Amino acid sequence: MMALPGGRHLDSIPLQEQRLHFMQVDSVQRWMEDLKLMTECECMCVLQAKPISLEEDTQGDLILAGGPGPGDPLQLLLKRGWVISTELRRIGQKLAQDRWARVHSMSVRLTCHARSMVSEYSTISRTVSQEMGQAEKLLMEKCSELSAVTERCLQVENEHVLKSMKACVSETLSLLGEHFGQLLELALTREVQALVRKIDTSDNIYITESTTGNLFSLTQEGAPLCRIIAKEGGVVALFKVCRQDSFRCLYPQALRTLASICCVEEGVHQLEKVDGILCLADILTDESHSEATRAEAAAVVAQVTSPHLSFTQHLTSFLENMEEIVTALIKLCQEASSGEVFLLASAALANITFFDKMACEMLLQLNAIRVLLEACGDKQRVDTPYTRDQIVTILANMSVLEQCGSDIIQENGVQLIMGMLSEKPRSGTPAEVAACERVQQKAAVTLARLCRDPDVAQEAVRLSCMSRLIELCRSPSERNSSDAVLVACLAALRRLAGVCPEGLQDSDFQQLVQPRLLDSFLLCSNMEESFV
Repeated sequence: MMALPGGRHLDSIPLQEQRLHFMQVDSVQRWMEDLKLMTECECMCVLQAKPISLEEDTQGDLILAGGPGPGDPLQLLLKRGWVISTELRRIGQKLAQDRWARVHSMSVRLTCHARSMVSEYSTISRTVSQEMGQAEKLLMEKCSELSAVTERCLQVENEHVLKSMKACVSETLSLLGEHFGQLLELALTREVQALVRKIDTSDNIYITESTTGNLFSLTQEGAPLCRIIAKEGGVVALFKVCRQDSFRCLYPQALRTLASICCVEEGVHQLEKVDGILCLADILTDESHSEATRAEAAAVVAQVTSPHLSFTQHLTSFLENMEEIVTALIKLCQEASSGEVFLLASAALANITFFDKMACEMLLQLNAIRVLLEACGDKQRVDTPYTRDQIVTILANMSVLEQCGSDIIQENGVQLIMGMLSEKPRSGTPAEVAACERVQQKAAVTLARLCRDPDVAQEAVRLSCMSRLIELCRSPSERNSSDAVLVACLAALRRLAGVCPEGLQDSDFQQLVQPRLLDSFLLCSNMEESFV
């Protein structure tokens, strides 16, 4: 006799009910037994029917499957922020293509990401300011509005109506992006304030090291975050670290972070306000500091004197300390134990020669030409085109001085400069190829300037510089088809031809020297490789 739940027995149940029960038990048991196989089979059917899309936007559907680490608001903001920014860009692309189904599905997904960011950040940070609360509300309202209007667009068939709705969607998307940017900036500002406050108030070396490392990681996220860090006192706090002897082991890390922040105008202005140049000069001239510390100080100097940044050209405090800094940098180049240290020091010197012409005269008095040319023979210090780019930049800027020519000849510099005309990339990466082009161009510019001195010109002719310049002009592959290298080589060749015209064949003279520079340039830039 089979017992059933509730104490009832099978034989006490009417026959019709017994049959129904047998059917139920049988079907349930069969389903339970087959469930695993049926489920797997169903999954396989779904997978086989699913198209493998090549569309870029489908790759981001599960982009945060792992999610940011627990309790890490900065990583949460950066990851969610990146995803939402990417979604906004992709929605804009699909909108331009009138792919309304994708626009709507991606709008829904965007809303989910935005809601997750708001919810998760609120959970981690626990307290949210009134301003942030308002920004969150505006963001979610726009997300809902975008989802609603894109859903309506799916039901519209009239092209004229759809065109007018497209403008509405575009405006909503633009406003959503603005609200998202405002919210993200508010949240990141709050987190940066906490980090800066911790650096500023901590006297614990381990806490300061960890917090400075977090701040450095933020600087690698781009200029907007560097601006936030500068505005919230990051430069002030880091220089405070660099002025405390108890934190000496943290100087390299703090200086590396400062160099990153000073890629933006706000960072340079803050550096000027806290007498940062004086602090850098003190570190560079104090030999009790490690080489790594002085190298990172050189990196900050290289950053704030970059000729590519117009807002660094008015650092009055730099001019006051320039002689001490230049002297220290030359010494660092001379004593550098690695290529990286030499690169940072020489990059700072190269930028300084653009910053003020007095620097070139100082370098001449400090025997910089001898130091730099000697380093060219040391593979431990000078082993990449990036480093040679810095050296030839310094030589090119110094070559405007009359005395430079005799120093170059004395140190066998013409031969080294000629070698730079043959600079070739090892890896073929775009960055290395570009560096090699700069080396070739600046080497030709240096020769053209130096060859005002008849002695230098005679030495260049003796070393067959003219034949190499002709080769660079006529063979595009030798200069990587660079127009800048071509112009510099034509100028140098014409300068040498004025000193030694007999070193040229008639065809070279008639095509590369006699015509206008523009005509020779057009001729050479249109040459085929088989012409050579």
